[in-house]
Amino acid sequence: MPDWGFPDFDDHEGVHLFTDPDSGLRAVIAIHSTALGPAAGGVRYWHYADSSAAITDALRLSRGMSYKNAMAGLPMGGGKGVVLAPKPGGTITHAQLEAFGRAVESLCGRYVTAEDVGMSEERMKVIASQTRHVSGLPVAAGSAGGDPGPYTAMGVYLGVKAAAKRGLGVDSMQGVHVAVQGVGSVGGGLARLLAKDGAKLTLADVNAEKAAALAAELGADTASADAILTMQADIVSPNALGAILTETSIPQLQCKVVSGGANNQLATRLDGRRLHARGILYSPDYVINAGGIINVGLEYLGQGDRAEVEARIARIPDRLAQVWDESERSGDPESEVADRIAQQLIGRG
Repeated sequence: MPDWGFPDFDDHEGVHLFTDPDSGLRAVIAIHSTALGPAAGGVRYWHYADSSAAITDALRLSRGMSYKNAMAGLPMGGGKGVVLAPKPGGTITHAQLEAFGRAVESLCGRYVTAEDVGMSEERMKVIASQTRHVSGLPVAAGSAGGDPGPYTAMGVYLGVKAAAKRGLGVDSMQGVHVAVQGVGSVGGGLARLLAKDGAKLTLADVNAEKAAALAAELGADTASADAILTMQADIVSPNALGAILTETSIPQLQCKVVSGGANNQLATRLDGRRLHARGILYSPDYVINAGGIINVGLEYLGQGDRAEVEARIARIPDRLAQVWDESERSGDPESEVADRIAQQLIGRG
């Protein structure tokens, strides 16, 4: 593999850099694999320290999408779009959304975009004015598609319950202490579902007021965004941004299970081994958080309705069990087992 100066480059089929002087758009679209079909993955709007950090994020996320789509049984490859925000908390403009749509269109269907961090259904509609290679658009009741967040949350919820049974030996979430990092569309949806089951929740978010409001609604506790990972709990559920399980943070974990919807939770491959060495059960992120891409993928492909989406999401615990079983059999970390299975599915095993 050639050394392009990006350790996360994994024989990606294409890494495309876009600028649009008129709108000020700066964007990256990374296509990891189209072995199973068009490369599907959302676009996020985010502020990065520099362009190299944005490219690295796109590389990691697109590879994760290849694995996620393969493990979800979708006939789609993996890609990811990143639009660079000039400052934290910035707002993407209508013209930049249109320019990104033209960038997607220029790839002639090899990349299918959808909603991710910093985007919305309304913003996807603007992108769709310039290209048909968009999913996650508003749809009629009962149809596949629309906001992927609730579907991701549902899959993560089912995965967390499966992880609780596997790692804690419980059949009910009643009284199980779950520390939820991030209470956006996915983490917030997960927290509401767990609250209905009687779980004991501690919530954290970079927006402390948002976490406090949801905690008040659900009767949960709160913690700081920094402290949530290292507090004593049965399950730690990362549902914010990635690379939070590190050489530094893993020794501080006080839980038996890590199970959440954030992408790229492991900062490095070695961190999967560190978790495994501590005997902490891990739910590989791209397996547990596939609900959203199942929804928008079936929308784009025109294959099935909401009932089909929910039926496929219901299989997420079975895929996790496959990984956990093989990890127990082989002694290898769950993260590496999942990677091997996914690589075989996309013809790179």
